[in-house]
Amino acid sequence: MCWIYLIAAILLEVFGTTMMKLSNGMSEIVPTILMFLAYILCFASLSMSLKELDVSIVYAIWSAVGIICISAIGILFFNEHLSAAKIIFTLVIIIGVTGLKLSST
Repeated sequence: MCWIYLIAAILLEVFGTTMMKLSNGMSEIVPTILMFLAYILCFASLSMSLKELDVSIVYAIWSAVGIICISAIGILFFNEHLSAAKIIFTLVIIIGVTGLKLSST
């Protein structure tokens, strides 16, 4: 069940960050409300995952997958620039998270 909470936290964080972008500096009310709601539920889910999983693993996976998803959303939907550096450093994040997970078993 802890992994389901972690997946939910990741999805909610990605949704919340997307709403943050759409809120236009919190000047658009609906995306702003959805952003706050998503983050509240995100951190509740994240805390539930910590009941059974190590905080270092949870945080590494949550942040890495969130970064990867938000980068993809930025490129696909918000016309953000894709560069070799973004690809390389995203791969470094993936390698780091994989290393943390492998070292914890």
